[in-house]
Amino acid sequence: MQRLTDLSGSSSNNRLTPRALTEFFSRIQQSGLAVNTFMLLQDGAVTAEFARAPYRVGQPQLLYSLSKSVTSIAAGIAIDEGLLKLTDTVISFFPHKLPDTISANLARMTVHHLLSMNAGHGDNIYGAVAQNKDWVQAFLAQEVTHEPGSHYVYSTHCTYMLSAIIEQVAGEKLVDFLMPRLFEPLGIPRPVWETCPLGITAGGMGLSLSTESIAKLGQMLLNKGEYAGKRIVSERYLALAASEQSDNRPSAKPGRIDSAQGYGYQFHLCRRGCFRGDGSFGQLLLVAPRESIVIAATAAFPGMQQLQTLLDLIFEQLFDRLDQPETHNSLELNANDRFIFSQTHPAMLPSSTLPPESRPGLKPAVYRLADNPHGLKAIGLDMREEQLMLQMVYGDARDGVLPFYFGQTLSTQGVFWKDLALHQQEVITIAAWQDRDILVLTLIYPETPYIVTYIMEFRPAAIQLTFQMNVSLNIAEYSTTGILQQQAHLP
Repeated sequence: MQRLTDLSGSSSNNRLTPRALTEFFSRIQQSGLAVNTFMLLQDGAVTAEFARAPYRVGQPQLLYSLSKSVTSIAAGIAIDEGLLKLTDTVISFFPHKLPDTISANLARMTVHHLLSMNAGHGDNIYGAVAQNKDWVQAFLAQEVTHEPGSHYVYSTHCTYMLSAIIEQVAGEKLVDFLMPRLFEPLGIPRPVWETCPLGITAGGMGLSLSTESIAKLGQMLLNKGEYAGKRIVSERYLALAASEQSDNRPSAKPGRIDSAQGYGYQFHLCRRGCFRGDGSFGQLLLVAPRESIVIAATAAFPGMQQLQTLLDLIFEQLFDRLDQPETHNSLELNANDRFIFSQTHPAMLPSSTLPPESRPGLKPAVYRLADNPHGLKAIGLDMREEQLMLQMVYGDARDGVLPFYFGQTLSTQGVFWKDLALHQQEVITIAAWQDRDILVLTLIYPETPYIVTYIMEFRPAAIQLTFQMNVSLNIAEYSTTGILQQQAHLP
């Protein structure tokens, strides 16, 4: 991957010192913020990089709604190429999917309204659309209560419709459209982007990019649409995207000041002239034109208020210190220096595990489980030398066997959810005995924020199984019982 350095065409002597960066990352730890990766770019060069194992800045991460900002860039490119206009009506692209009665407000809805989250719906329509197979048809069937342009409502399916429109006018999938126009010029490997049930790219969610790739997108935005001397998207479009198109202040939650500064084209406006894209659990791209700074981060925040806390720390601990005398002392980073800060995720360190001589013997066993929200039908346990093998039986693509070591991590592959679909992906496993009757299995999926914990309490001829997650939008936690079926080795 092409290293991010000297891409802005300008240089500044106002660099943050190692001391300032150390104190910033220490404040993140003290605040209990679950930041997994972080990259800071100043004047086009990476001056700070943070990751807590097993997360890596070069590994694709699920972006959730940060995907919307990439779809906005795609729309800008399509507009630049004359494939569509901001004033095009939405209904003009889908004549065969229109409702029997087309309201005046639906007829007025344009590409501009989709981009600015101002399509005229009275409330969030996500559930009403997502429960259908044909999302385009379901979107067009929703009541448009307000005149488009008069009422801001954050809507993932507005972005989905942009994706559907781009694929319609370009005649190819959104990733295919963006490969030669965006991803390849930025040195970004072909990404995975999830789709709706009919195969249209989700647009508003489901994209996976590495922290490095997010930073490259930010640098291109900071450079007003250019990257390494190549024009990617017009400066005119980005000026619209990064300026207020909708008033999001009435809908902002208390305390989230940087979500009450206006909304552009799939970008939130922030204080100090900054703008950002973000996604559930704290995925972040922040562009600060005045400071010539780009920040990319991935996180596992239980709520988006923690994102505001992170933004506060960025402004106070980084931006405010740019003007302090310490930034000009002998400890200043040189142009090619990179401050690297790392740590290990607490989940990688088992809180308790019995010494080998005290661990109970695990005989091969299969437990038939009672009904549960995930449809897990049975689990099997077996010790193979030093490895514990966990077999999970669903009757679908999730079926498989995962290995565990006691007191140490193991990297393997497993099937688990990302945003909309199941994916084969990396999983870090670790086993620990909480006591002689309670076994704790931890599964870290580093391509997402997800950390799964299975707590197994052994009883005579039975087991109590509890499933927990650190964060989730729609993956239910549960507890269920299992009855010992047989004692046999796993296949």
